[in-house]
Amino acid sequence: MTASYDVIVIGSGPAGYVCAIRCAQLGKKVAVVEQWADDKGKPVLGGTCLNVGCIPSKALLDSSHKFLEAKEHFADHGIGIGETQINVATMMQRKDQIVGQLTGGVAGLLKHNQIDVVQGRGKLLANRKVQVLSSDGTESVHEAENIVLAAGSLPIDIPVAPVDQVHIVDSTGALVFESVPERLGVIGAGVIGLELGSVWGRLGAEVVLLEAMDGFLPSMDAQIAKEGQKLFKKQGLDIRLGARVTGSEVIDGQVHVSYAMGEETHTEIFDRLIVSVGRRPQTGELFAEDSGVTMDERGCVFVNEVCSTEAPGVWAIGDMVRGPMLAHKGSEEGVMVAEQIAGHHHPLNYDLIPSIIYTHPEIAGVGKTEQELKAEGVKVKVGTFPFAAIGRALAAATATE
Repeated sequence: MTASYDVIVIGSGPAGYVCAIRCAQLGKKVAVVEQWADDKGKPVLGGTCLNVGCIPSKALLDSSHKFLEAKEHFADHGIGIGETQINVATMMQRKDQIVGQLTGGVAGLLKHNQIDVVQGRGKLLANRKVQVLSSDGTESVHEAENIVLAAGSLPIDIPVAPVDQVHIVDSTGALVFESVPERLGVIGAGVIGLELGSVWGRLGAEVVLLEAMDGFLPSMDAQIAKEGQKLFKKQGLDIRLGARVTGSEVIDGQVHVSYAMGEETHTEIFDRLIVSVGRRPQTGELFAEDSGVTMDERGCVFVNEVCSTEAPGVWAIGDMVRGPMLAHKGSEEGVMVAEQIAGHHHPLNYDLIPSIIYTHPEIAGVGKTEQELKAEGVKVKVGTFPFAAIGRALAAATATE
């Protein structure tokens, strides 16, 4: 069976569903292809962000922050609650309810905008056709004037720490622990590692982050990164820079991790190990060899400044293309591509897209850093103001955090 559309979007994450909705608002007949399905074969919308990324991690960050506040700071406010305990199962149930509510909301938005949702793995063929293989084995082919690739990304695997989702987990596995590990190792001290390390550290785990790079948060302003590192240390996160993991082995239910720092080698034993060394575009089996789509040296789909690929009528957005893998960056690209398809000029200034680490306090940045501007020969004037001098921060007891 072949169905024809103005636009087919492969992927229903923040890039894909935003693009699809905007295309529909601009009068296009749209279909979304989504490979994720529940146990009944119905499509699960929202992509990584809503299901196993931004949203569940923020839910756990909120729960763990409340636990720590109750345990260590309620007494300062004259609030007595007795011994503080955490019920991990209830915390996970709350997280899942939030995810379900939001993914259901995406389904409602697509339905409201009369967008067809096709469950299955989409594959771009030549001549603007998309082959879809559903979870029940049914195969169909659809065609469109424009096809938008928005299949997202996957956690990067490393040979020295093969993920089994039991003892050694990726960012997805770290969101479904059934109990708080006594000792938690994290490979990578970037955004994901810091957020997940913070969740389980607040709940009582001893957390060690092994970061291969010598610098901490190099994409952030140097002064902010330096202050952030101090705060994380104060919060109990053991961040070891220049620690290159060389191997791992599960022995009697514990993970033995070997790593090198300079000329010295070390071994640590953890109850769980999280691998969070970044993400890669999910391009495997996404397009046929004759589709006309090419990739760059990093494995991203090659696009021009308006996210058009080298194949006529084919676009790529979000984690599949160059730039930071951020949900709101993907959404902005989705709107831009929808406007381009409708014949409108809609430029996107990537310098205006912020990046945030949802630790406590949160760390955010937008535009170029002082270091980047100086490297470009741009004269800058820097202004700083300490939290300790802000009344609101003092009132909330965050002036020194």
